[in-house]
Amino acid sequence: MDLVVMEMKGRTIKSGKAEGEALVSAQGISFFGGVDNKGTVTEKGHPLEGQSISGKILVFPQGKGSTVGSYALYRMKKEGTAPKAIINSECETIVAVGAIIAEIPCVDKIDISKIKTGQKVKVDAEKGIVEVQ
Repeated sequence: MDLVVMEMKGRTIKSGKAEGEALVSAQGISFFGGVDNKGTVTEKGHPLEGQSISGKILVFPQGKGSTVGSYALYRMKKEGTAPKAIINSECETIVAVGAIIAEIPCVDKIDISKIKTGQKVKVDAEKGIVEVQ
């Protein structure tokens, strides 16, 4: 049985459950122009530049950029390159719409500073709960 180090309660944006390795950024992410179709962060100077978000529990403060980012997230889901789940400090419209149409579990109102890249994370967006192991 896995040891739960910390449990946080947030707000459900898109229900669902996922678990996996956390990939954390203290900077916002633009899914249109900042992440390619393969799920690699391409934005120059971004802390995650060159890293893949595919299959990760993606943790970041909020989205940024064009509203086309919602569709870009949907396209990544259809191509199998999207994150397993999204955790935000404050989910704004671009990420919320993208998570909903792509059916990616998403929770916000979480203190993301308590989650580190590489930690195992379980997201139960049905209940708005994030467990860090």
